[in-house]
Amino acid sequence: MKKIAIAVAALPAAFAAQAQSGVTLYGLVDAGVEFVNHASATGGSVTRLTSGGMNTSRWGVRGSEDLGGGLKAVFQLESGIFIDNGSVDTPSSVPNGLFRRQANVGLEGAFGRIIAGRSYTTAYDFILPFDPMGYSPAYSWATASNGTTAAASSAYGMTTAFDNILKYTGTFGGFKVGASYGFGEVAGASGAGRRYALAVGYGAGPFSAALTGERINGTQNPTPRDETTAYHAGLGWQLNKDVALKAGARYYKMERASGAAELRANTYWVGANWQATPALGLSAGLYYLDQRNLATEADPKMLVLRARYALSKRTDLYATAGHARAKNGQSVALTRDVSPQGVTGFRDTQTGVIVGVQHRF
Repeated sequence: MKKIAIAVAALPAAFAAQAQSGVTLYGLVDAGVEFVNHASATGGSVTRLTSGGMNTSRWGVRGSEDLGGGLKAVFQLESGIFIDNGSVDTPSSVPNGLFRRQANVGLEGAFGRIIAGRSYTTAYDFILPFDPMGYSPAYSWATASNGTTAAASSAYGMTTAFDNILKYTGTFGGFKVGASYGFGEVAGASGAGRRYALAVGYGAGPFSAALTGERINGTQNPTPRDETTAYHAGLGWQLNKDVALKAGARYYKMERASGAAELRANTYWVGANWQATPALGLSAGLYYLDQRNLATEADPKMLVLRARYALSKRTDLYATAGHARAKNGQSVALTRDVSPQGVTGFRDTQTGVIVGVQHRF
């Protein structure tokens, strides 16, 4: 018992030493109960416990070391979590992907920040602040597209993270610039799997804006290979200290190596955030996907409303409701049909509600 007491007494000193070295353990835990209709081929509904109704659950470690002369070494390791079953949030193609959200190291100084490893894409960094639903993985088409029974209709989204990249971000006055380069790492074909991105942002007073461009090559070798091009734009206007207006747009085109018609779509969204009281925040968003080059286009729309109530600085209760509708009898879903985050749609409408709690540490 004395040994245990000594070990416990030493913990504050250990954490103090860690803090002096600039290392931080952080995380976010988000879980909710969701009801979604038209979730089966027979049109049935589903009620489930879902992870990440407002933000994706995760934990991570980040840190920095002062190298002198205004230069710092930085690193970040971040892992996603499925709260409903306690598993690691990682795609089935990477079963051991513990730090699939972030795993990078780099340098930071007056020139900006440059990191190497796995990180969020430049488009994600610059455009997501213009989504009225914030960084929500559910009921937002700013990153992912709608989910339907047609695989092609689940495309048109934003690539949120890349492996094997060098990424630069710098802020100079009211301007912010970003660039990233992803190594394809396919022997004998330097262009296969290669990725490029550029971005510029500007903020002055109540106005903010951002533009990004991205090119992603498929891994086919030899050519031809898939080639995806995406452009994003974001606009923001802070009406007053409590109300912010936001809008965004995406142009998406994938030229397919198979020779099939290219996948094309334009995505648009508008919305607002209102801090109604110090504790209560209200958000609304409207999303529209304009599909192209399909024999029958769904062109779905989605309306989302959310209320968020702060129980403390770190704990919130929230309720989100969404309704999506497609034309020409095509199926539609509120979220991209990637299990377990999404629920596939089987009708030309889908309605869902999530009530949950989120805690940050």
